[in-house]
Amino acid sequence: MTQLDALNTAIETYFEAIHECNVEKLDKVFHPQSSLFDADNGEVFVEPIDSFRADVAGRKSPQSAGQDLEAEVLLIDFLSPLSATVKIRIRAHQNVFVDHLGFVKGSAGWKIVSKIWHLEQILS
Repeated sequence: MTQLDALNTAIETYFEAIHECNVEKLDKVFHPQSSLFDADNGEVFVEPIDSFRADVAGRKSPQSAGQDLEAEVLLIDFLSPLSATVKIRIRAHQNVFVDHLGFVKGSAGWKIVSKIWHLEQILS
């Protein structure tokens, strides 16, 4: 398996985790010390992965609502053979998000170490 194949597998795990609200899959793809960031309201919002994990666990999943998985990779930029930035778009219910995911590859494979997200659109 190439580095790109392995990274794409990690990205697919992220897509499935969000679509299914599956915290076990979140645990597979996020580094345990990662954080998430947003500034849509004019203030920097920082959420540690444990808080995000609890939030996802409490949501009704798009999958359980009958929504098909709608997600796409917009950009993969390898900073080195062991680090990459991935830009994705994903729909969760009526919300469409664009994320920049910072990945690093260690002995446990590709892990997200940071996520910057933006609510791009709310569908009616």
